Amino acid sequence: MINKIVDTAAAALDGIRDGATVMVGGFGAVGQPDMLIEALIEQGARDLTVIANNAGAGRVGLAKLMEAGRVGRIICSFPRSAGSVVFEELFRAGRLQLEIVPQGTLAERIRAAGAGIGAFYTPTGYGTRIAEGKETREIDGRRYVLEHALRADVALVEAWEADRWGNCTFRKSGRNFNAVMATAAALTVVQANHVVPLGAIDPEAVVTPGIFVDRVIHHDPQAEQ
Repeated sequence: MINKIVDTAAAALDGIRDGATVMVGGFGAVGQPDMLIEALIEQGARDLTVIANNAGAGRVGLAKLMEAGRVGRIICSFPRSAGSVVFEELFRAGRLQLEIVPQGTLAERIRAAGAGIGAFYTPTGYGTRIAEGKETREIDGRRYVLEHALRADVALVEAWEADRWGNCTFRKSGRNFNAVMATAAALTVVQANHVVPLGAIDPEAVVTPGIFVDRVIHHDPQAEQ
């Protein structure tokens, strides 16, 4: 019987090693898997490379992970945003490496990894510092930059619903990077606001099929209030 549900955060993150590349879903604070991030802090893995849309805000969630000294490098689109105080402090002190990737390119690099595509050409970034050192090519009179697929050891994902097979749905803007990141990691861990019986999710409503998910843990944010 397939049952990907785990009972503890420690079990959800078992096996994550120092130096791992970790994708973190979310768009700002929306859809960010905060419980899994807290568990990763407790788990203790260090020197992580984090792939995310932004570099966190305030001193919670992803920002808290960075402040704990667990992140050595971040790949993101928006490192500076309202409240990104931790990133500012670490980057200015030389304690955090940064790779900026345009948002559409970031999403497509992740999607390409999930689809088994090694690289693709995009006009985004051509003629800028982002293209330095990268292969370029002219196609139909327009210049393009070669961007490689972006894979991870682990993806931390927040879903609205999940069943024991790992089938997931997302609620409105909470879908953001979560769905595409779930396809692009060797280990995908989902924190679900609702764990539902098998068959309760309409197959037509499944966004992330369970084939991409390895572990599911229930997280009820209402219980913390």
